[in-house]
Amino acid sequence: MENRSTRTIVFLTGAFVSHHCWDEWQAYFEARGYTCLAPPWLYKDAPVEELRRRHPDPQLASLRLTQLIDHFAGIIRELPEKPILIGHSYGGLLTQLLVQRDLAAAGVAIDSVAPQGVFTFKWSFYRATWGPLGFLTDVNKPFMMSFRQWQYAFVNGMPLEAQRAAYEQLTIPESKRISRDGLTRAARVDFRRPHVPLLLVAGEADHIMPASLNYANYRRYARYAGSVTDFKEFAGRNHFILGQPGWQEVADFVLSWLQRQEQAPAAAEAAVPELAGAY
Repeated sequence: MENRSTRTIVFLTGAFVSHHCWDEWQAYFEARGYTCLAPPWLYKDAPVEELRRRHPDPQLASLRLTQLIDHFAGIIRELPEKPILIGHSYGGLLTQLLVQRDLAAAGVAIDSVAPQGVFTFKWSFYRATWGPLGFLTDVNKPFMMSFRQWQYAFVNGMPLEAQRAAYEQLTIPESKRISRDGLTRAARVDFRRPHVPLLLVAGEADHIMPASLNYANYRRYARYAGSVTDFKEFAGRNHFILGQPGWQEVADFVLSWLQRQEQAPAAAEAAVPELAGAY
């Protein structure tokens, strides 16, 4: 990593969920000596119940990707060191864009929304994203995922009680403009540009951001030599990978990967074929 002594982590939340999705991950990494932040998105610094009560919130509906990038860039620039960025879903896209701005010591993108121009033909992706994109609906009204949509997009394969508990604890309305901005130049990444170590993590059972899409994202970086870019797929993991039972296995892998960057950055680059071996 650019600064091998970096001990600050900024967790970047995805769309549709509260930043409290990181609570267990924060505790995990803090217990291992890291200083951790999980700042909320603009217009989302409130309890889940309050954010739902405000729906439809016109201020949230106005939120754009460029605003969000600048918001987190401002937070990062106030830190005493460049942090490690760990993002999930839309937070994974934010991680990649902030790495492009040279604002990170390393990046981890988990079940990431892909940058502009990276596609998948998996039906599950189109079924799960149609509602959030809100085509043919009023863009001035945020999108609130129904429990049925949540079951398919996030928590497929989990027991009903666990699906319901996660929905009630974390799900919040989202800007349709934000979802659509992921298809625009605001979400563009220059894959040829050198970057700090970057790990892309995928869940094999993820419907909304399929493992194949995450792998395609990884391959766009891997075409260009000179920067550490790694990929790891976890069998049986859905999009709720941060809170799905056994999430510690994923956190353990991320921690181990970060430690390898601190101790031997060159060795991590040599390990790319092994990490991507599932494909």
